[in-house]
Amino acid sequence: MKRLLSLMALAVGGITAGHAATGAELLKSQCVSCHAVTKPAASSVDRVLGRKGPDLHFAGAKFKREWLVAWLQKPVAIRSGGAMFLNALQPGSGGALDSIDPTKVPAHPALSSADAAAAADALMALSGEGLVEAGGFKNEPLNASMASLLFNKLRGCASCHSAKAGAGGVSGPDLSAAGDRLQPDFIAAYIRDPQKFDPHVWMPRLDLNEGDIQKLTGYLSSLKQGAAK
Repeated sequence: MKRLLSLMALAVGGITAGHAATGAELLKSQCVSCHAVTKPAASSVDRVLGRKGPDLHFAGAKFKREWLVAWLQKPVAIRSGGAMFLNALQPGSGGALDSIDPTKVPAHPALSSADAAAAADALMALSGEGLVEAGGFKNEPLNASMASLLFNKLRGCASCHSAKAGAGGVSGPDLSAAGDRLQPDFIAAYIRDPQKFDPHVWMPRLDLNEGDIQKLTGYLSSLKQGAAK
């Protein structure tokens, strides 16, 4: 009986170790050519401008696992201009505004269901220690109208981001489903100090008061696929 239990424990341990190794292998084979899955030894403007994809060394503190698993199987563009929108910018002519040339934005590869789950597990293990404060979002009652006004008018967020289809800017990631994708504590931490994550990212630190940070975090956390905007 003891031998049987020992064999079962070894089998379970082998499955767990194999699953973790598969996730690590996927990051190595599928992700590191475009994403930083470990914190870069040094940051520079050139590194940020030359990135093919966003940094993932803090993915476990940023994303929701359920969203990762689904998105990795059916990826859709979050940054319409890619990791660096200037690389896909198409100058307007005759007074027309500049636009994004989608042919210059490479498609993200899709993974199988099993590979997506393994990759998501590996990504969720990347905590980016010290970047995101647990409990930084207080989840206080939200005045949705005021929070929307902050995002769209008063704090300039809509200049770079979209909170609904056909509105807002394209130089930053689409936030119309931010509540499905991002952990609230990450949203609060990134709004508070984007340069804490990388000193050369172009999102400005606005020195918002804590009340505005909480309102914007609550608003973005409420934006989910199919939800009324």
